[in-house]
Amino acid sequence: MLGALRDWIAEKLPAWIFLGGLLSVWQLVVAQEWVAAYLLPSPTQIFATTWQLWPEIWAATLSTAHSIFWGLGFSILTGVSLALLFFAIPLVRRAVLPFCIFFQTVPIIAIAPLLVIWFGFGDPTVRASAFIVSLFPILANTLTGLQETDPQLRELYRLYRPSPWQLIVKLQLPSALPYMLTGIRISAGLAVIGAIVGEFIAGGGIGSLIDAARTQQRVDLVFSGVLMSSVLALSLVFAIEVLSRLLLRGRPYLRKV
Repeated sequence: MLGALRDWIAEKLPAWIFLGGLLSVWQLVVAQEWVAAYLLPSPTQIFATTWQLWPEIWAATLSTAHSIFWGLGFSILTGVSLALLFFAIPLVRRAVLPFCIFFQTVPIIAIAPLLVIWFGFGDPTVRASAFIVSLFPILANTLTGLQETDPQLRELYRLYRPSPWQLIVKLQLPSALPYMLTGIRISAGLAVIGAIVGEFIAGGGIGSLIDAARTQQRVDLVFSGVLMSSVLALSLVFAIEVLSRLLLRGRPYLRKV
């Protein structure tokens, strides 16, 4: 336990030292008035603003987090289901997957106005935006994981004469777990981006907070919103990392991604 903690500290320490140095230089630059404070507020000013307006910032963060969980949760459900369908029925994969790839290349900011027209202002549009942006990595990674099952394990399992669905559910889907978790980890960051872009258009949450701060020329408040969105993304990635370690613990035979 102590050894693992020591290794974790040794791995993360350089990043914390770099962050401390960066914040110190930033504070010095603003304190010496080399850059105007209204253009680049100091870290202490951003902290003070965040502390002063904490009830509003916290409410906006909770609203964004709620939309992210909805969007990401629906992406996991839909992405894994579609990957299973595409893997089980190759004809459907060849017919539909190219359009999924095409849809993924369309910038979310370009279709956000359409989402407002279809779903109206508020949470439904924000959740739809988070869902659309976070769907494809889960779909693509799960499908790859299903296709990359160890051929020797597959041949060995066929000795039990399983049905096609038993082969997928009992062997290939568990083997795809590392790929699936990697896709979810990528999608977590994208879901934060999608939710905030949706909030810029549909209102509410951190996106609306940043947009209002922009109109008031409150750069410190913009930084507070950016800080909270980063905290949300990092918290999600950390939670998924912990979940991955728990799920993959005791399964060394699974291929690491």
